[in-house]
Amino acid sequence: MTESPARARGGRPPQGEPVIDRALTLLFAFDAAHRRMSLGELSRRSGIPTSSALRLASRLQARGALERDDAGRYSIGLRLFEVASLCLRGHGLRQVALPYMGDLTEATHQHVLLAVREGDDAVLVERLSARNAVPILYRVGGRLPLHSTGVGLVLLAYADPAFQDEYLSRPLLREPEKTPVSPAALRRTLAEIRRDRAITFRRRAPQPLVSVASPIFDVDDAMVAALSVVVPEQQVDARRLTPALQTAARAISRALGARRSIGLDTG
Repeated sequence: MTESPARARGGRPPQGEPVIDRALTLLFAFDAAHRRMSLGELSRRSGIPTSSALRLASRLQARGALERDDAGRYSIGLRLFEVASLCLRGHGLRQVALPYMGDLTEATHQHVLLAVREGDDAVLVERLSARNAVPILYRVGGRLPLHSTGVGLVLLAYADPAFQDEYLSRPLLREPEKTPVSPAALRRTLAEIRRDRAITFRRRAPQPLVSVASPIFDVDDAMVAALSVVVPEQQVDARRLTPALQTAARAISRALGARRSIGLDTG
């Protein structure tokens, strides 16, 4: 592998990806199914040549962003976790929401989810689950489709109209059923969410579940997250969950400083 030509101090390489981009590409090769990888696996998944991957991994390991076990396999380092915990849309929001989520978990004995939008997906930043709650696949840090989950639909309902138009122009399939989604019907659903500040979303497969979700607003009265309760369809009357969920969402919004969006405008 040839070295890049010399460059002026402080300048970027005249060709090829900046080092920071390659380092992030290496880190983004890790996911829930690939938590620990050999150098060869890391190179293949990132698309970075082995020699370059080794140099990058060694530097990241030296700074605590990666760790390496006795077998030579790499994993995400604790330092990266420490930095990620500072994310305002994740950890800060989570800290405010946790007491209210705990109350909902205690009341429902099921799952309570907190999610934010990242690009085309909802990202789960917290999940509290009772011991005997129905099994679900959602994990903290995992991505959920916007059009096929309760929290996702709430996040989509309050997204920028241009983003909504682009998203709804795609051929969408409801997951996991793989059935087509009508853009017109989806637009009506999003309008109802903005009107009611809540949605009851039913999923038939792999087992019947009901998700009741509501928006959370911040000090700028912007929607920043979605809160939901996920319960077995046959176990709980979803209509009884909506008031409790909306109360919790308003309380979290109030703690974040929201006023107009939750009816606290004093003029």
